[in-house]
This record gives sequence, C-alpha cells and structure tokens, in this order.
Amino acid sequence: MMKETMLFSGERSDRGQSEVAVRMLQPRFWGLVRAELLKLSRQWATWILLVLVLCFVAGVYFIELALGSASLKDELQRDPLSYLEIQLRGLDILRVFAGVFLIVVAARCIGLEYQLGTIRILLARGVGRLQLLGAKLLALLLVGVFTLALGIAEVAICSCLLTLLQAGNLDALSAVNAAFWHDAGLYTLSVASSMGVSILMAVALAVIGRSQTFGLSAALGYFPADNFLVYLLYLGFKLTNNQFWKDVSAYLLGPNLNVMGLVVTNGHLPSTGAQPLNMQLVDARHIWLLLLVYALVFLTISLVLTRNRDVKE
Repeated sequence: MMKETMLFSGERSDRGQSEVAVRMLQPRFWGLVRAELLKLSRQWATWILLVLVLCFVAGVYFIELALGSASLKDELQRDPLSYLEIQLRGLDILRVFAGVFLIVVAARCIGLEYQLGTIRILLARGVGRLQLLGAKLLALLLVGVFTLALGIAEVAICSCLLTLLQAGNLDALSAVNAAFWHDAGLYTLSVASSMGVSILMAVALAVIGRSQTFGLSAALGYFPADNFLVYLLYLGFKLTNNQFWKDVSAYLLGPNLNVMGLVVTNGHLPSTGAQPLNMQLVDARHIWLLLLVYALVFLTISLVLTRNRDVKE
C-alpha cells in the first residue's frame, strides 16, 4: 500500500513538473511583442521609409523658406499667432506620409508571415492566432507612436528654425496662447487617429489576402481610390442633380480624414486632400463616430478571419 502511495505521489509530482515545464515553454504575449518589434527594426525598408517620411516633412519647410521668404516675413510681423498656426501644416504632411509608411509596415508585418510560411511554425510552437495578431497590432501601434513623436519633434524644430531664419529671433513664440495649444493638441490627436485607422485598415486587408503582395497593393490603393470616388460622386451629382451623391461622400473614410484637422479646430488649422462634397453633414462628432465605426469594422474583420480560417500557407 505504501509503495502504491509513493508511486502515485511520484506520478503526480512528475505530472506537475511537466505541466510547469509546458507552461514555461508557452510563448508570452510581451515576448511576442518584443519579437515583432525586433523583426520590424531589422528590416531596412522600415528605416528607409521612416527617413523618407521625415525628409518629406522637412521638405515642406525648406520649400516654404525658398519660395515664400517675403510673404513669410510679412505674416510673421503682422500676426505671429497666425504664422505659427500655418507652421503646423507639417503635421498634415506627417499625417499623409506617415500613413503610407505605417500601411507598408503593417501590410508587410502581416503578409510576410503567410507568404514565407513562418506563421505555421509560430502556431505549431503554441502561439495562439489571436495572441499573435494582438502582438502584431500592439507592435505596430508602438511604431506609430514612435513615428508620431519623431514627427512632432521635427515639426517643432523646423518651425523654430524657420522662424529664427526669418526674424532672427524666436519672439513670435510669445504670441502662443491657450487656444493655440488646444488647437495643436486636437490637430495632433486627429493625426494620431488617422495613423491608427490606417494601421487597422492595412492589417485587415493583409489578413484577407494572406500575402504581402495583396496586402500592400490593396492597402496602398485604398485611400487614393477613396479620394477619387469623391470626383465620381460629384460627376453623378452633376448628371442626376440628386443630393444623394453628395451625401454619400460624407461617409467615405479618406475625405473625412483629410478634413479632420480642419473640422476639429473649427477651421483654425490647415488640411489637404479631397473633401466630402456635403460639408454640412461633417462636424467633429460625425468624424469621430465614423472613424470609430471604420476602426471596429477593420478590427472585427481581422479578428474573425484570423480566428476562423485555417492556415494552409
């Protein structure tokens, strides 16, 4: 009896040790996030595209300095606060090119796993599908935050350098008030929201296509097609004289992102790109709700397809 008890306790101990060992071998979520960040940092395309984004943002200020010297000086002397608000146009340029950068990075991050077949290896080692997708999404969001921080720093530095070259001092900064910081904060939030929804869109399309080629092609073509659709809707309005075509444009993602900074700051700060045809339907509440709906749709597509579809690549 004593031997049976000892054997039973020994088996139970061995079973417990094996369970602990298995538990220790299972990948941890934060380990997966670090692995994804490491993979992204080891890709030359990531750094090359990031440098190009920063060059495009700096290029706006260089062109402004080269072509608009006299007008800049007049604006700076007449109304320094308006001059500083104009300098925030660098954030809008950042929104456009950082969005392209994050779309490419996100599509590659998801698509390469399927295209190279490495996702099967990861799943075979005990990584959950949704766990892997969550780690990739968080890693991409961290890359987005890093890009936004670099962009904000660059816009601030370039604006100060341009002011210094035009006026010989930074006295114009004394015109900054609480309203300026409020608008700048909302404008930055709109840029961050645009970057976030761009990531979710690229991830959803890469999950649908399960390849880098499809993900990049579809994601990079999404916003140009969205903006071009505005002109087709305008043509439909001209041909039919039906207000419906104008109203539809107010629910397109791209045009709403284009005017988001302008709308949330009540027209104080600039924005670029095609606008919805019926701006009467577009206010800050409309844009925030629309972005939330699009973000939830993209996220739901990614989660459902990742969870339910078999991995055969």
